[in-house]
Amino acid sequence: MRTIDKLRRCALSLFLHRIAQQRCERGPATRLAAALLAIAAIAVFATVPARAQQNDATLRGTITLPGESKATQVVAIDAASGYRRTSDVDANGKYNFASLRPGRYRLEIATPEGTRSTDEFALLVGQNSVLDFDFSEPELGEAPVETVVVTNTRIRRMEGGEVGVNVTQQLIEQLPQNNRNFLAFADLAPGVAFVPGANGETRLQGGAQDSRTVNVFIDGVGQKDYVLKNGITGQDSSRGNPFPQAAISEYRVISSNYKAEFDQVSSVAITAVTKSGTNELEADFFFDESNQDFREKTPTEKSTGAEKVDTLDRQYGATLGGPILRDLLHYFVTYEAKRREDPVDIAPGNTQNTASIPAEFQDELGNFSREFNEDLFFGKINFVPSEHDLFELSVKVREETGEGLNSGLLLRSTTTETDNDEVRALLRYERSAATWVNDLKLTYEEASWSPQPRAFENTLRFEDAAGAEILRSGGGSNFQDKGQDGYGIQNDFTFTGFAGHTLKTGIKAKWVTLNALTQNQVNPLFRYNTQYMPGADNWNDELPYRVQFGFSSGLGGDPSVESENLQFGLYIQDDWDVTDRLTLNLGLRWDYDETPAYEDFVHTPESLAAISPTNYPNLINADYDINDYISTGSERSTYSEAFQPRIGFSYEIDPEARFVVFGGAGRSYDRNQFDFIQQETSVGSFTTRTFNFQVPGDTRNNCAPGPTCVPWDPIYLTPEGRASLVNSVGPLGGAELRFIANDLEVPYSDQFSLGVRRVFGPVEAEVGYAHIESRDGFVWLLGNRRPDGTFFAPGTTQGSPFGNPPPGRGSIIIGDNGIENTSDAFHLKLTKTFTPSSPWSVNATYTYTDAEENRKFGETFSLDYPTIDAYPTLTSVGVSRHRLVAAGIVELPWEFSLSAKLTLASPPYVIGRGLPGEPNGNQQLRTIEGNNKNVFLFVDSWALRQVDLALTKYFTMAFMGDSQVRLRVDVLNVFDEENFTQYNDSGTDANPNDTNGLFGDVSGLGIGGNPPRTFKLSVGFAF
Repeated sequence: MRTIDKLRRCALSLFLHRIAQQRCERGPATRLAAALLAIAAIAVFATVPARAQQNDATLRGTITLPGESKATQVVAIDAASGYRRTSDVDANGKYNFASLRPGRYRLEIATPEGTRSTDEFALLVGQNSVLDFDFSEPELGEAPVETVVVTNTRIRRMEGGEVGVNVTQQLIEQLPQNNRNFLAFADLAPGVAFVPGANGETRLQGGAQDSRTVNVFIDGVGQKDYVLKNGITGQDSSRGNPFPQAAISEYRVISSNYKAEFDQVSSVAITAVTKSGTNELEADFFFDESNQDFREKTPTEKSTGAEKVDTLDRQYGATLGGPILRDLLHYFVTYEAKRREDPVDIAPGNTQNTASIPAEFQDELGNFSREFNEDLFFGKINFVPSEHDLFELSVKVREETGEGLNSGLLLRSTTTETDNDEVRALLRYERSAATWVNDLKLTYEEASWSPQPRAFENTLRFEDAAGAEILRSGGGSNFQDKGQDGYGIQNDFTFTGFAGHTLKTGIKAKWVTLNALTQNQVNPLFRYNTQYMPGADNWNDELPYRVQFGFSSGLGGDPSVESENLQFGLYIQDDWDVTDRLTLNLGLRWDYDETPAYEDFVHTPESLAAISPTNYPNLINADYDINDYISTGSERSTYSEAFQPRIGFSYEIDPEARFVVFGGAGRSYDRNQFDFIQQETSVGSFTTRTFNFQVPGDTRNNCAPGPTCVPWDPIYLTPEGRASLVNSVGPLGGAELRFIANDLEVPYSDQFSLGVRRVFGPVEAEVGYAHIESRDGFVWLLGNRRPDGTFFAPGTTQGSPFGNPPPGRGSIIIGDNGIENTSDAFHLKLTKTFTPSSPWSVNATYTYTDAEENRKFGETFSLDYPTIDAYPTLTSVGVSRHRLVAAGIVELPWEFSLSAKLTLASPPYVIGRGLPGEPNGNQQLRTIEGNNKNVFLFVDSWALRQVDLALTKYFTMAFMGDSQVRLRVDVLNVFDEENFTQYNDSGTDANPNDTNGLFGDVSGLGIGGNPPRTFKLSVGFAF
C-alpha cells in the first residue's frame, strides 16, 4: 500500500502543479475553472476515488430467506481466472457489485444455514443487471444447502434510457466479414452504419452525424482522434483496423443517451473490453485469404469485358494467454497482420501525342499492385494479489504502411507513402471494498499519420496540344505529418453504501501535444506542352511553360503547428432504485478542453494589412464584422460552459420484468477538430506560387513578358532558382487568409429517447424512438465581398465573389460554428441470445430515420452563401431512410456452425441545384431520393443489398487435450448484388421523377467498398 499511496501523492502533485501553471498562463475563466478542478482533484484523491461502469458490468439484487434469517455476504467469482469480489448484504437483503469485469461468473451466497452456490452466468460489457433470490419459494427454498441454482433466465437487464446493442465475443468470431475490424458489427445497433470505402478504408456513422463525432472506449479509455476527422486515431484514410480483433472480448454500442461517464462524443459511443489471461493455457492461430480467383467480376469489369485484375487480401495472427501464477498473475498477448495487394492500371490519358511517349516511361505503364501492410500487437498482464486489489498493464502497438497509388496516368514515382503508427499504454489499479470501488488509470498515447512523397524531386506533367494531361512523373505533392502524443490520469469512484443508490463520480486530466504539418506541392510541378517535342527522345530536356511550387506566403506563421492541449473532465452519476420496478439514472458532466494554438493565436501584421479598410474596403459595408475574427492574443478563451445533464429511466410494468418502459434525455459535447483550428497558422504561411515561361510558338500557353512570365533558365529546376523567382516579385503570392471566430463554441448534440422492451420467452423485442439535434458544427465560410460589401451580384442569389479577394492575396476564409442536423429515428430490435441449451441466436434491427441538415453531409466548406443560416435545411444526404441489419448464428450437427448477416438500406438522398423554369443565378438547392431500380427480395427500393454467410467446421482432437482445428469459408454478397454508389446530382432535368438517367438516377458503375460475390477461406488451430 505504501507504493500505491506514493503513486497517488506523486500523481496528485503533478496534477496540481500543472493546474497552478495553467492558472498563471491563462485568463480569468481558465483560472476559475482550474481552481474548481483543483478543489475537485483534492477531494477525489483524498477520498480514494473510484470506478465508473463505462466498460464494466454491475450486478445487484435482493436475497430473501425464510422467516427472520438474513444472508450476510455474496461473493462473485470469475470462472475463468478465479478473481473474487465480495459484497455485504444489508438489512433489507440487498447486495450490489458496482463494477465487475465482463465475463462468466458464479455466486456464493452466505446464509445462516450455509453457503449456496449458483451455476455460471454471463455478464456483458456495460450491463446493468438485477438478480434476485427468493429462498422462501419452493423452487429454491426446499433445495439443500450448496445446491446449484439455475440463474440464466432470472437475470433482469436494466439499460435505462440507452439505445444500443451488445456485441458478444461469439458474434465477433463467427459472423461473416471480409475484414478483421471488430467494429464491423456495430451496425446491429439502431441508427448506426459501418461504411466501407472504395479503397478499403472504413468509418462508423451514427444517424445524420459524421464520423468525427464517434468515440471508442477500450478498457475505459477513449481512443479519440483530436486532430483528424474519422473519430478515433489511426482510421483517417486507412485500410487498416483500429485494434487487433483477437484481443477484443466484447463491446457495447450506444447510439444515443449514454451516461455521464462518456466524454468527447455526440453520436456513437462504443465501449469495449479486452481479453485477459485465465487459469488455463490457451492459444489460437489463424490464417485467411481471398484473391481474384475467389470473387466475381466487378460491374466495371463486366461492362468492359476485361479480365479480373489481380487482388490479394491476406490476414494472419496468433494469441497466447494463461497463468503465470494461478489465481494471481495472468498474461495475454496477440499479434495480427494484414497484407493487401490491390490492382491499379497506369496508362496515359486518352489524349493526343501519346505515340511519342519516350521509352524511359514505357516500363512504368501497365498493371501494378498497390501494397498495404499492417501489424497490430497487444499485450496485457493482470495481477490480483487479493480480492480487493487488481492491477492491469496493457500495451497496444500499431504499425502501418500504405501506398497511395491509384489507377490513372500518375506514374508510381508520384505516389504518396503513408506511415500510420500508434502506441497506447494503460496502467490500472482497482481497489474495492464492500461498499465502494476505486479505479485509477494512468494512460499514454502516441499517434502519427504521415503521408509523404515517395520521391523528393521535381514533378513533371506532360500535356497534349489541348492541355489535357498525358502522364505525370517525378515526386508527389502530398506532404503531411499530423498526430498527438501525451499522457493522462483518470480516477473513478463508485459508492453503494446508500440504500438504493449507486453513486459514481470521476475526474480525468490529459496533457496531449497536438501537431499538424501540411506542405502540399513541396515538390515543384513543371508543365510541358508535348506538341513542341514530337521527336524528342527525352521529354525532360524540353522547355516547360509553367512551374508551380510551395513557398512561404509572406503572411508569417508556420506550416508546422504544435499545441499543448489540456483536457479536464468531471462527472457525477446516480443510478437510483426508486422502487423495485423504477430506476432513475441521473448524471451531470462538465468538460474543459484548452488549445493554446487557438486561444493564444495572434494574427500577423501582414494578414491584418491585407484586410485593412485601406487595402480592402470591400468589408466596410459587409454583413459581418471581420473584427470578430481577428485575434491579438487576448480576445479568446477556452469554452467553459460544457455542462451536460444526462437522465435516463426504466420502469418494469410487471413483477417479472417482462415488459419494461425506458427513456432518457441529455446533452453531449464533442470537440473542435484540431486540423480545423490550426489552419489560421498553417494555411496562410505556405502557399503555391505560379510562374510562366515564354515558349516560342506555343500560342495556347503564350504569356506576356512580366514579373510572373520570364524566359526559361535551367536554374529554375533548383530550389535556389525558384527562390530567385519569388524574390524578383516580392511576397504577394495569392495566399488564402484564414480567420476563426473569437467566440468559437464546441459542437454538441441533444438527445431524447423513449421505448419499450418486451420479453417473449428467449426473445427480447424492443421498439423505440430517438430524437437527436446536433448543433454548432464547425464550418468554413467565404469572407470575400464585392466592392459595395454585398455577397451576390444585384438581382441574383447565386455566384460567390471569388473574383474579389484582397489585392495580391487569395480569398478570405472564415471559420465559425453553424453546421446543424436533426434526426428522428424509429427502431424495432429483436434479440435472442445463444446459450448451450438453445444453440442459436438472432440480432435484428430495423431503423427508420427522418433526418435534415443545413449543409451537405460531410462538408465543412460552405462557400455558396454569405452565412450558414442562408443555406436551406434539406433532407440529409448522409443517411438512408430505411435500414435493416440482421445477423444470426446456429450450431449444426457434426461440429458445424452457420452464421449469416443481412444488410439492406434504401437509396441515399441526392442534393442538386435548380428546378425547371428557374432563371440562371437563382436556382435553389434541393434533394431527391436516389433512384436504384435493382430488385432484391421483391423490393425495388433497396440501394444496398447484401447477404453474407459463413460456414465453419470444427475438428476436435481429444488426443491433444481437446484442441480444435477449424476450417471456414465466408461468402460475401451471396447473390452478387451490384450495390451502386454513384448518383446523378446535376439537377437540370425537366422531370425530377424521370427514370431516363437524370437527376437522382444511378450515374456510374462504382460500388464503393461493397464487394461483388467473394469467397474467403480461413484455417485456424486452438488449444
